[in-house]
Amino acid sequence: MATHTINRVAIYARISTTNHGQDVSMQLRELREYCERRRWKIGAEYVDVGISGAKERRPRLDELMRHAHRHNFSAVIVWRFDRMARSVSHLIRVLETFQALGIDFISLSEAIDTSTPAGKMTFTVLGAVAELERSLIVERVKAGLRNARAKGKRLGRPKRNVNVQRISALRAQGLGWKAIAADLGIGVGTVLRHAGQGSKTQEKVFGTHPVYS
Repeated sequence: MATHTINRVAIYARISTTNHGQDVSMQLRELREYCERRRWKIGAEYVDVGISGAKERRPRLDELMRHAHRHNFSAVIVWRFDRMARSVSHLIRVLETFQALGIDFISLSEAIDTSTPAGKMTFTVLGAVAELERSLIVERVKAGLRNARAKGKRLGRPKRNVNVQRISALRAQGLGWKAIAADLGIGVGTVLRHAGQGSKTQEKVFGTHPVYS
C-alpha cells in the first residue's frame, strides 16, 4: 500500500449480539483513544450491532466500503480482524480493495498497520497464505476427480436413456424435431444426436420443408 499521511480515519466496530455482556462501546473507546494518541481525525464511525460476522451483508460495513470508493477517508481502523472479515479470504479481498484505493488498514489487537513497512509485509504474507489455501483447494478437487476416474466412476451429468425407436416412429408419423423432443421430455439437440442428424443446423436449414418441420 502506498505510503502517505493518514488524515481522516474511519472506525469500524461490530458485535454479533447484545447478550452475554457484549458491548460495542468497549471497542469504540479503545479505537478512539488510539486515534487520539496518533492525532488522527475520525471522519466517521460505522457500527454493526446484533449482526453475525458470518453474514454476507452488513449494512454499516457495506456503507463503509461505498464511502471508501469515494475516498472519504485515508485509513480504516478496527479493534480486531474478525470484527470486519468473516474469513481470511474475505479479509484479503477487503485489504486488496483498500490497497487499490490507497487506503491503509489498522487492526488494533493484532497491532497491524499497513501504513508501516511491517504492516505491508504482514499484508503480503496474508495474501500468500490465501493464495496457498486456494491452490490447495484446487489440487484437492483435482485429486478427488482423478481418484474417482481411477475407480471407474462416471463424472458429470448422468446420461439419459433415450428411446431411439420412438424417435424413429414419431418421425415416421411426420412429427418435427421440437414436437418429438417435447414428447420425450428432452432437448432438441439430444433428439438430433440420437437420430443421427448431427446438429440443429439441419433443422434451421430445412425448417420450412414438410419433412424437417
